[in-house]
Amino acid sequence: MSKFNKARLIAAFEELGTQLNNPNEQLLAVINDERHYNAWFTPESVLQAVTAIGKMLNRQQLSTWLNKYPVENKPGKRVGLILAGNIPLVGFHDVLCVLASGNHALIKASSQDTRLIKCVLEMLTAIDSSFADQFSFVERLEKFDAVIATGSNNTSRYFDYYFGKVPNIIRKNRNSVALLTGNESGEELNALGHDIFDYYGLGCRNVSKLLVPEGYNFNFFFESIESYQPIINHHKYNNNYDYNKSIYLVNSDKHFDNGFLLLKEDERLASPLAVLYYGYYKDIPSAQTWLEAESDKIQCIVNGAHLQLKTQVVDFGMSQQPALWDYADGIDTMEFLTKL
Repeated sequence: MSKFNKARLIAAFEELGTQLNNPNEQLLAVINDERHYNAWFTPESVLQAVTAIGKMLNRQQLSTWLNKYPVENKPGKRVGLILAGNIPLVGFHDVLCVLASGNHALIKASSQDTRLIKCVLEMLTAIDSSFADQFSFVERLEKFDAVIATGSNNTSRYFDYYFGKVPNIIRKNRNSVALLTGNESGEELNALGHDIFDYYGLGCRNVSKLLVPEGYNFNFFFESIESYQPIINHHKYNNNYDYNKSIYLVNSDKHFDNGFLLLKEDERLASPLAVLYYGYYKDIPSAQTWLEAESDKIQCIVNGAHLQLKTQVVDFGMSQQPALWDYADGIDTMEFLTKL
């Protein structure tokens, strides 16, 4: 990228953020068309993802973020990116980091999310054409100097095998947890609904498990999230709800059911779609001990008390609104890329 400097980066990314926050007709058409390719990518979900990135790309955040790293004009490395496709534009932050660090992104997009990422990068190159030389979409990764790959626990073994000889970040399955005390307000619990239901619960930052004090009464929780009831009208979500409900009924598994969400006590962290696991804790220190022990499986923790933990802690309703420096799995992607 010619004349590579932070001021130019910030100006270009800020303008992209402005355009994402105010989608033109062409972007709105892409947003509305996604449901025809991926039924989970409803116009509401895609617009939410687009504007979440738009809010992230503001001058203050960009300046604070980029000033932490030695961004300089040097020959860039070729960084292979294997992007996930579970929620709209989930791989954008990795692409952004590669561009901001002056490297070249070899993008292996997910079949579930190819059009959106291409559209956003076309918008960026229209703002500053020099970015066009910094990325390419590929069907197969070849001739790379480093790799960032996001997948499942199963695919991570293959990633380790194929990419273990070059600098890499390989991500596995993660989920998020909410730690409740029983003193939450109705507003806080309603905001927690965003952490549970945004993107239909498909993201690693979605809450899949509640930690609650012994004797917790779920009635107020159910009352507080009633506004999310329309989610059951999505046919794929509804299918998951019906399927899991039928299994619990056939097996006589104890569970709670409010008509659009199933709650089940379970030691595991990752719950099926339309199901929220929960577990009891004796006191806050014991809950913290459990969270620390499971930290390598947790993306973020939703809690209003801002506990000091190794894992990122966010306010109710904020799990799907990360800042630029809220890195997946707690690994500083920009530090990795600027040291290549």
